[in-house]
Amino acid sequence: MSDHQPIGALEATTVPRFAGLGTFARIPVIDAVPDYDIAVLGVPFDGGTSYRPGARFGPMGVRQASRHLRPAFHVELDTAPLRQVQVVDAGDVACTPYCIEDAVHQIEGFAREVVGGKDRRLVTIGGDHTVALPMLRAAREKYGSIALVHFDAHLDTWDTYFKAPITHGTVFRRAFEEGLLAEEKSMHLGIRGPIYDQLDLVNDASFGFRILRAGDLDTLGIDGAVDAVRRRVGDAPVYLSVDIDVLDPAFAPGTGTPEMGGFTSRELLHLLRRLDGLNLVGADVVETAPAYDHAEITCVAAATVAFDLVTLMSKTGNTVPGSPATAAT
Repeated sequence: MSDHQPIGALEATTVPRFAGLGTFARIPVIDAVPDYDIAVLGVPFDGGTSYRPGARFGPMGVRQASRHLRPAFHVELDTAPLRQVQVVDAGDVACTPYCIEDAVHQIEGFAREVVGGKDRRLVTIGGDHTVALPMLRAAREKYGSIALVHFDAHLDTWDTYFKAPITHGTVFRRAFEEGLLAEEKSMHLGIRGPIYDQLDLVNDASFGFRILRAGDLDTLGIDGAVDAVRRRVGDAPVYLSVDIDVLDPAFAPGTGTPEMGGFTSRELLHLLRRLDGLNLVGADVVETAPAYDHAEITCVAAATVAFDLVTLMSKTGNTVPGSPATAAT
């Protein structure tokens, strides 16, 4: 943690939540503090989308919805994250909307600049799931091979899509091929819906992933699912990636590729909060597309998830990558 007193969000009892800063949860901008521990970074890129575009507006929509948050204290995780660590809003990555490869390089470069050589970590708001690849690259350089805990309706380990090697559906295959992922440590949760071919499942397993399908939660329950994740990742550094379409469309209609039969909002939050103590070195929440949203349902969900990710990360503290998680299982 930084050696200065953290500067928190605007106090809602002084400045109403619908006023004041337009940053995530009204936390300070990156230039307003001498140092920071966690940066919330917007990546408004959706050039890798295969169905409904619009996630480029996700950071804007999630920040707006985050005004409703009261970030001073997290009841379920029993901590005051903004008092424990300095959290800042690092703004948005300025990346080209016309070339996926160029955008990925720009995002990676910006991420490296924000984390610098210090023990700083990122919570990324997308954008489509393509943005996870440059974030994993940046995290791999700092922490070594990463265990990926991936909440999504889709595997995102396909090879190419219309001959494009980097899209929101191929990022974790590229991550495996580039050696970014720790061997046999990664896991998908919430998978459902159709696939292109049964071979997709065979290939995914060969990349070292284990799948917990959305329907498996009915059998395993929250406890069983959390136990499976903890046993899978062990003490490895963890990158936690949340595609908002892991939620059923009833709870998150504003996304690019909705699939019926997903998690409820309560189930997702229970799962995330029970992962307290993992060695969380990076995280994202992606695929929020406000144009398909209603009454900010999806944006509020994504903002809440992002705040949970910040809070979980604040409790990780300065855990040395590879050291045992601090919370009991």
